[in-house]
Amino acid sequence: METRPNALTFTASTDQRFYFFSDTRNDNGRRIPVSVYGIRAGFLFPATHDRPAIKGVRDASFKAGAGFYFINQHLDQPGLLPNTSESVTRHLRIATVYYERYWLRRNSFEVSTPIEFGYGHSRYERNDDQAKDFEVARGIFLPLGVGVLSAYQFPTIRWLRPLHWFGVNALIGYRFILKKDIPESQINYTGFYISVGPSFFLENLTSDIKYWRQRRKQKLKRG
Repeated sequence: METRPNALTFTASTDQRFYFFSDTRNDNGRRIPVSVYGIRAGFLFPATHDRPAIKGVRDASFKAGAGFYFINQHLDQPGLLPNTSESVTRHLRIATVYYERYWLRRNSFEVSTPIEFGYGHSRYERNDDQAKDFEVARGIFLPLGVGVLSAYQFPTIRWLRPLHWFGVNALIGYRFILKKDIPESQINYTGFYISVGPSFFLENLTSDIKYWRQRRKQKLKRG
């Protein structure tokens, strides 16, 4: 038996995205996706007033929390950074805070609009084995992103409850860079990002743990 949430519910998930950077292109000049790996954690906030689109056991009104992402990428394009003619390897680390409004959250399907603000740190290393100092530059950048996310969770099956801990999602968004890390460089992270892949619903796992504990207590009382 599932109950409607009446308090904050902790949630967390892994998050793999594909960013389209202006400096990462194929031989035809088209942008190609760069894999970005991360994790998000936060809380589901229950609706404070009647919202028909999110009624039922999945009536969270919005989600808010923080995330962390990292990228390690080889850039085989000499001259992207000022004062260097070598290609470079970049390492990005991005901490974010996010607010995600649910517009539809009923049964096994949900639609939301995540808004994220981040603080990013970059490090570029020269791809030159003869160089004694491999580091070229460091910088700080500030990204702001907005997107549309849809997710589907697998149905609850009595004899296989863990199935509904998982699902699939699809996300498309656009990222604005409020502050560039290396202003004089040709590198700019403004652009689209997408994500399509498996999803893990931690709130369903914690709900099942509570459910199993309640059943165990009831059995002990009857026994």
